[in-house]
Amino acid sequence: MTRGKRTIHTAELQVRLLREGIIESTHRVQAVVADNRGRALSVAGSPETATFVRSALKPFQALTVASSGALERYSLTDRDLAIICSSHQGTVEQARQVFNILWRCDVDPSALQCPIPPGRRSRLEHNCSGKHAGMLAVCRQLNYPLSNYTQRNHPVQRLILGKIAELLRMPSEEIIYAHDDCGAPTYFMQLVQTATLYALLASGDNLDMERIVRAMTHHPVMVSGEGQFDTELMRLTTGELVSKAGSEGIQCIARVGEGLGLAIKVEDGAKRAKHAVAIHILKQMGWITPAIAETLTETYMTLGNFKRLEVVGDLSLP
Repeated sequence: MTRGKRTIHTAELQVRLLREGIIESTHRVQAVVADNRGRALSVAGSPETATFVRSALKPFQALTVASSGALERYSLTDRDLAIICSSHQGTVEQARQVFNILWRCDVDPSALQCPIPPGRRSRLEHNCSGKHAGMLAVCRQLNYPLSNYTQRNHPVQRLILGKIAELLRMPSEEIIYAHDDCGAPTYFMQLVQTATLYALLASGDNLDMERIVRAMTHHPVMVSGEGQFDTELMRLTTGELVSKAGSEGIQCIARVGEGLGLAIKVEDGAKRAKHAVAIHILKQMGWITPAIAETLTETYMTLGNFKRLEVVGDLSLP
């Protein structure tokens, strides 16, 4: 991805927790809106700020499933593809969807290398089990070994990294990685790069990514779960926005069909702050209606009878 040499920095956003109108806590947040050519169009903070993408990477890890022929060979549905992109809640419905992928690919659930969540009985209940099942489906399709599939040098991980590097138009060797909590690699990227990936995801220019977007927006409960921000935002916007969160304050959203992506990073990793900023920016950009904004505000910014969140600042032109 080609970028200019000038350094861009604008005012960060602030999210304040107000207790009966008095500031109790403050979170600092950076955000970037980019187009599918890698240009930062609106900024709060610095678009060059780098952070791990975490689970917001999952739609792009799912690209290998969509492009390898595994969907067709194993008769996987859009619901299966949505759970592959998910950070799910480990409900019975979601765990069964992950099992369905493995069953169709003739892979035993014991092959999953994600951990068993605390208080649960099965790796199927881990919030990344769908992603792991997708990686195993690609391994089965392309005759890759099922063991050690989370290691960076495994063929399935090289395939994933190659596709991400191709989208960003940069050498894969330049992309820094570390292992996520589930054991699979995640990548260290500038916010503008992450926003660009989401702009590309929703641009409608690639059939595999178009199918991923359709799967996520048509089956939002598979992507996260009842009451979760990604699920509720995609439900309310009925296919206009695709949304995927990541841990440590990462939130990514794209406007479907317009080639625009938004990446948010809360500096202290607070989940509540990324939801507040996402609502604030979506209102500023005109990506949600006032009615949807009001519904989201009541759910994610009103924290009880005595507490609420407010966002100070706006995106600026770079």
